[in-house]
Amino acid sequence: MKQEKTLIKYKKLQKNLKKMKKVAIGFSGGIDSSFLLKVASDTLNDNVLAITVTSPAHTQKGINNAKKIAKNFNVKHKVVKLDLTQIKCFKNNTSKRCYHCKKKIFSTIKRIARKNNIKYVIDASNIDDLSDYRPGMKALKELKIISPLVEVGLTKKEIRELSKQIGLDTWDKPSETCLATRFPYGVKIKKSRLEQVEKAESYIHLLGINIVRVRYHNETARIEAKKEDFNIILKNHDKIIRYFKEIGFKYITLDLNGYQSGVFDKEIKKYEKNTK
Repeated sequence: MKQEKTLIKYKKLQKNLKKMKKVAIGFSGGIDSSFLLKVASDTLNDNVLAITVTSPAHTQKGINNAKKIAKNFNVKHKVVKLDLTQIKCFKNNTSKRCYHCKKKIFSTIKRIARKNNIKYVIDASNIDDLSDYRPGMKALKELKIISPLVEVGLTKKEIRELSKQIGLDTWDKPSETCLATRFPYGVKIKKSRLEQVEKAESYIHLLGINIVRVRYHNETARIEAKKEDFNIILKNHDKIIRYFKEIGFKYITLDLNGYQSGVFDKEIKKYEKNTK
């Protein structure tokens, strides 16, 4: 029964895309945007433009992956560079950071879409995003960005299932977020700090750990990983300490709570109260 409901949503998604005839997609190369891009390109053929916005807050690995996927799908793809660290609320890492970031990114995407005579700009938010702390959703609404996956009620789990069914190797890819999420609200975000975090996480990935977050606490790096990967980190702790100190951290810790999604968002009310 569940699979049947998911299939109905999938067919409705195709139908809704057909009505738009031509679309520009904000494409990150993640699970959701890869799925949406594939369905859109299969449905609309050449009438799809993927637009990837890059910045110091996006990993080079993620950018390269987006390029590779768009090429494999044979989709027209534009890559645009933005320096999000020039946005005051982003740089100061306020609770509205995600809102201003998303507004800047999708304003840029809309501008490119207009230049290419494309009326509809879509993004790959899913229904689960509505229950998380996502101030960026407000920006999408203000800019009249369409979220087709939300419209048909697709969840992250269903998107993974459908991705597997249509042969996408992104179906079991770990969720990714921009590097700005590694900083507690109120801690300034600088290019050098973003690069530091990216290097730290890339090093942990090289050890064979797929899911990791290196949270930035000034001189301290707090490593979050799945508990089953703790043994890999402890086995390589000397090498990790040496490398992390080389890139500028003084103290290196392993969070015994394990990997936690959106860990700083849980403290948002406390942060907002203290900054009033």
